[in-house]
Amino acid sequence: MNRSELADFLRRGRARLNPADVGLAPGARRRTPGLRREEVASLAGMSADYYTRLEQSRGPRPSRQMLTALARALRLTDAEHDHLFHLAGEEPPRRETASTHVRPGLLLILDRLYDTPAQLVNDCGEVLAQNAMAKALVGDVMSRPRRERNLVRRFFLDPAARSLFPAEDHEPHARAQVANLRAVAAARPDDPEPAGLVAELRSASEEFARLWDEHEVAARHRATKRFQHPLVGLLDLDCEVMLSHEHHHLLVVHTARPGTDSYERLQLLRVVGLQDMTPRATAG
Repeated sequence: MNRSELADFLRRGRARLNPADVGLAPGARRRTPGLRREEVASLAGMSADYYTRLEQSRGPRPSRQMLTALARALRLTDAEHDHLFHLAGEEPPRRETASTHVRPGLLLILDRLYDTPAQLVNDCGEVLAQNAMAKALVGDVMSRPRRERNLVRRFFLDPAARSLFPAEDHEPHARAQVANLRAVAAARPDDPEPAGLVAELRSASEEFARLWDEHEVAARHRATKRFQHPLVGLLDLDCEVMLSHEHHHLLVVHTARPGTDSYERLQLLRVVGLQDMTPRATAG
């Protein structure tokens, strides 16, 4: 436990908050900015004396429950929450669920990528948002019911979804999907979303069950993917995966190398594909 750093972090967290930020009345004029110690203590459900000793680097090591209460009282972000735990010598708790809420900043980035296919997915494979080029490449996923937006489920249970990949790529693509899902399920063992998806696919797909039993583990990363597009033909695209740790979201961007046939076909897709936005099989 780093008492001095913990004390400094708590003081700075308290100083940046106003009473209105935590639902308190402004009250009398304050000599210094921020909340009072007794206000933070009350919000966290602890004695003012105990909190004061923490800020003075002389308090006992707080429990995990107390750290959680302090993080909530000080309105800490996920990164700050984890930092608080580390300063107290504790391992931060796992975040067991992935949010389907997409931050406006990520949506803005998605829209700015006007000439390359890009989509936001969660780590279980559910598509959360697409730009126009992604819809032209793999179909308008967001127009489907939510259950049909999961790329892993569609790949193993919908033969049409596989038609977007050359047949010789099916096996490595399947392995990558299963290995990633195993990593997600292990990281969030109490989350019903990955556990339920695994149970469903093990029951419904012999291929998935076979690959799952091989116990390969890997996270999504940069790769080259081939798409067999019905309008422009075969596309060799570099797949870049950027991770937003806050909500387990992935920004997946597909690009073609300038000077290649795939680059020319991707430019063609931008012209003709955007005119043909009828839903079809989807891939990720």
